[in-house]
Amino acid sequence: MNLKFFLLSLAVSASSVSGAEKLDVLLTNGRIIDGTGNPWFYGDVGIRGGKIVYVGRAGATPKATETIDVTGLTITPGFIDIHSHAYDSFRSFPDERLRVAEMDGRREAKLRPGKNMVAQGVTTLVTNQDGRSGWPIANQISILEEGGFGPNIILLVGHGSIRFLAMGDDFRRNATAAEIEEMKRLLRRGMAEGASGMSAGLEYVPGRWSNTDEMIQVVGALKEYDGVFVEHERGSGEGPMWWFPSSPEPKGQAGILESVNETIRIAEATGVTCVCTHIKARGADFWGASAAAVNLIQRARDRGVNIWADQYPYNTSGSDGNTTLIPRWVEGDDQRKALKKILAHADSAALLRADVAFEITRRGGPENIIVMDHPKRRYVGKTLTELRREMEKSSVETAIQIALDGKKDRRGGGRLRGFSMSEVDVETYAAQPWMMTASDGGLALPEDGFVHARFYGTFPRKIRKYAMERDALSVLDAIRSMTSLPAQVLGLKNRGVVREGNVADLVIMDLNTVRDKATFFEPHQYPEGIEYVMVGGEMVVEKSEPNGALPGKIITTWREREVKQ
Repeated sequence: MNLKFFLLSLAVSASSVSGAEKLDVLLTNGRIIDGTGNPWFYGDVGIRGGKIVYVGRAGATPKATETIDVTGLTITPGFIDIHSHAYDSFRSFPDERLRVAEMDGRREAKLRPGKNMVAQGVTTLVTNQDGRSGWPIANQISILEEGGFGPNIILLVGHGSIRFLAMGDDFRRNATAAEIEEMKRLLRRGMAEGASGMSAGLEYVPGRWSNTDEMIQVVGALKEYDGVFVEHERGSGEGPMWWFPSSPEPKGQAGILESVNETIRIAEATGVTCVCTHIKARGADFWGASAAAVNLIQRARDRGVNIWADQYPYNTSGSDGNTTLIPRWVEGDDQRKALKKILAHADSAALLRADVAFEITRRGGPENIIVMDHPKRRYVGKTLTELRREMEKSSVETAIQIALDGKKDRRGGGRLRGFSMSEVDVETYAAQPWMMTASDGGLALPEDGFVHARFYGTFPRKIRKYAMERDALSVLDAIRSMTSLPAQVLGLKNRGVVREGNVADLVIMDLNTVRDKATFFEPHQYPEGIEYVMVGGEMVVEKSEPNGALPGKIITTWREREVKQ
């Protein structure tokens, strides 16, 4: 482009904006990272009617009803959380805190604004994950829209939910051809009612009894809508979380590599956009496996397979910090009594100890398992290694002693958290250009106690720790992983990029100060540096404080594409 043509184009753009009616909001003098991975530039962003109508050189825009000088701040697209459990309570029995009620003369609901999500820059949430969804989807949408919500919501149909509907209680087997056809019919119904794809929880009930052929056939129905398939793996380490040495099933159940291969097979056979969600390499004896998983995905992508992945930027899993080293088969209202009974017999005691040893390794080893809450306060804040030394016992006997000393109605006696992933694997995954960012978190309030820090800090943490501090990827790529990349995967044509004509879902942050503050002992802390957040041109965060606004919309991706076209 020659200089004369460039100047002419600027003049045309400026005149078209200046000749129009006054802007609603003008963000001026900002550093703009547009979400594509392109370098930043200084300029203004003008908003009218919930849309971005101007992106360009400062001073070329008309007056606005509200002008916000964002000098020193960075404007980015709003963050799209590709795997969220926010608003899950609307699937069946709503949390009372989600109900709209009269509070101080205003109609409010504590959780509907999604304050812990918008505070970290999230403007769109993809929900109904892990194969679980409301039914029918139309009812879920109706309940959501009745009271409003903060960020936008994209709903998925749960494979597990429609498998239950098709098979009833007889789900511990492969589905018949007729049952698969019924699942496909239900999936099509859910999509027609407003869903944008399907999720599966193949490590959970009832998805774990499905086979790859079933998944290929059901997922294939998404092709009609160009929907997305988000798969929770059959196993995230060497094997699935339900497997123990005492399990009747033989060793060798599907782990992360087998799961990735299965998702590749589904994507290749159907042509549907498939996502390996919250990808990880769990277990101290399985660290480093991210390299093999990355190689599998990259080789598939190189031959044209439409497969992607997402991660949360933490080395610990579990939403509520409730790692339990005592296996589920230890049953009884009084767990201490049940344990003592098992320990009194040599055979059952041997099974117990083998399972506990296995779980300690799977949860990251004794040095990476920490006591979060326990009746014996001297245990709290210490690792299993530290307590083992104090007790002069083995790791297994220490875990059993913690359970015996704890609450009789809590399996394991207290609340533990295991840091079961390696930072090396987290960084390896983060560096991939096809890796999105996801929270795997839900809505939270301080009274919820120990939630995962990702509920509050996922997106600022990716930027601060893994881009700025660890240099696993650039800041531009970190922002791309949470904006234009998930928009591309979901097929969103008008979000994810700071571009004229797009919806004004925006984040204005201070890159000098942006960081997560949530810790595992004190998770309910908003991040620093997220100064303003807009959903559809309306502020939901102002001066780092969520304001309780409810401008969110239900987004049905295939309908938006029809409108766009």
